[in-house]
Amino acid sequence: MSRRQKKDWSARQLFRNGLLDQNPIFGQLLGMCSALAVSTSVINGFTMGLCVTFVLTLSNLFISLLRRFILPQIRIAAYIVIVAGFVTVVDLLLKAYFPSLAASLGLFIPLIVVNCVILARAESFASKQPVAPSLLDGVSMGLGYTVAMVVISSVRELLGSGSFCGIRILGDWFSPAMLLISPVGGFLVLGGLMAGVSWLKNKRKKKE
Repeated sequence: MSRRQKKDWSARQLFRNGLLDQNPIFGQLLGMCSALAVSTSVINGFTMGLCVTFVLTLSNLFISLLRRFILPQIRIAAYIVIVAGFVTVVDLLLKAYFPSLAASLGLFIPLIVVNCVILARAESFASKQPVAPSLLDGVSMGLGYTVAMVVISSVRELLGSGSFCGIRILGDWFSPAMLLISPVGGFLVLGGLMAGVSWLKNKRKKKE
């Protein structure tokens, strides 16, 4: 194994990729459907992030373990079967222990099966790499997705409803910008945050 390969597999580099350089939402524009649909409240955004992290981590783990046994012709179908198994576990757990959250997130939990973030990491990373880096990649990308969801949800809920995690933060003087909790508002918030992340990346590159 070359030094370059070891560097690419370092935990620091993988977590840096997931959280900033290759953030699924801000960097790669993956998983946008759920990001815009459920990010009207921090609780929903955080819960969706945790669910995606759980599925992504375990899917990466099992796909890496089985990568030598999965025929290339059926790899996508095999990935979907593996992902669907973990999504079913998440869906049943939410319905059993957090029925209100399950109802609030609705179909977006089952739709994790076809989430571009998970399939992209399965195809581009877990299917080609050993277990340890694949597991770390799943955790880092999941955390990056979760952080992005929480940030988007925080802006939309605070400015669109005047609350945070369902608790009223801003007083009666504040007039909520209802537009921000609409689909159009989701695009506006996402665009503004992506511009901010891009600015930070460019600033860091200039320092390097």
